[in-house]
Amino acid sequence: MNPIFKIYLYDTETDCIGSGTLSSSYIQTQLQQAAGADVEVHISSVGGSAFDAIAIYDLLKKYPGKVTTYIDALAASAASVVAMGGQQIVMSKYALLMIHKPMVGSGGNADELLKDVQMLNVVQSRLAQIYTDKTRLDEVTINSLINSVTWMTADQALDLGFIDLIDDYQVPVTNSAIIKAYTNNAPAVYQRCINKILTNNQKTKMNIQNNDLIDKTSTVLDKLMNFFKKVINKQTITDKGVLHHAGELDKSTEVYQDEDLTTPAADDTYTTADGKQLAVTGGKVQKVAAPDADATDDDDDMPDDVFKKIKTGDVKNQIAAIRAKLHAQNALLAEARTALETANTRLKQTREEVKNEIKSTFTPEGSRRSNKAQTEDQPFFAPQSTLAQNAVKKAVKDAQ
Repeated sequence: MNPIFKIYLYDTETDCIGSGTLSSSYIQTQLQQAAGADVEVHISSVGGSAFDAIAIYDLLKKYPGKVTTYIDALAASAASVVAMGGQQIVMSKYALLMIHKPMVGSGGNADELLKDVQMLNVVQSRLAQIYTDKTRLDEVTINSLINSVTWMTADQALDLGFIDLIDDYQVPVTNSAIIKAYTNNAPAVYQRCINKILTNNQKTKMNIQNNDLIDKTSTVLDKLMNFFKKVINKQTITDKGVLHHAGELDKSTEVYQDEDLTTPAADDTYTTADGKQLAVTGGKVQKVAAPDADATDDDDDMPDDVFKKIKTGDVKNQIAAIRAKLHAQNALLAEARTALETANTRLKQTREEVKNEIKSTFTPEGSRRSNKAQTEDQPFFAPQSTLAQNAVKKAVKDAQ
């Protein structure tokens, strides 16, 4: 990266625009030393000579490198003209910009004073043209601001087009920073997915400095997190309750006590309904032991010496597996009970209530009715899981 050449136009006790280190001749030597490098011109001045200001403005506009002017505290009168010479004009959020009619201190007869008036009007027209070229405001508006002696804050100067950017001394906010801060406490599986998305989008430079867009980003993240939960969250019923996890339950899988995957499962050994044993430590599955092939709960063709071969560990494993099955059956019964209560409530509805809920998809020929009308998304009684569906079928069969 090429170094940036900096020029400071700060008033001193003796100098202002047009004298000393703030004169057009001095700025010319500074730009020659810059030799085409990018230049930053920092301004803090009450003004001075309008002619020197126009000369400095021309020097900055003709300079081959990039010129950025900074209004650090005040750019008043002639100093405001110098500020307009930057390709980009940056103003401190605490600074002020002032424009007014040009002035001259003179004396003499009426003819000499009249010449001064004519000269001042010409100078004002040139200053007005510089402001117009920058702001794109019309001539009448610019001259009105000049005649009124207008002081502008950074916000006002930005609104009117006199500057391009307000320097508020804050670190630029980016989408990536917002997303990372938002997901710092999310489960590791979500963080990996988010990081992958951020990596893939680095080429698009998702930098934002707009509060509305940042708020929208947070809303999108909420939806994104909920989407991941619906797609990849799974649960496994064990003898000690339900383990929630993402993806398949293998070694090193992170397991949690809650659906939101925020509370890691306690360190323990869990037995699933199919007899697998899961050793969990630190919220992760450390070991998955398959069920003993010799162990069986089929009493048919049981050999006489079966009790001699049964080990204490096998009995405990089978008890744990049975306990896990009971948990699964209880969960099924709870789901079926809820579904049946919902169905019973719907069956008790009056004819008029049911009629009011019907949404017809019939559209007469030539009708302009919307084709978006639909029937109910689901039947009023629709058990979702396979277990619930089988339980309902069995209940109906038994009732018959």
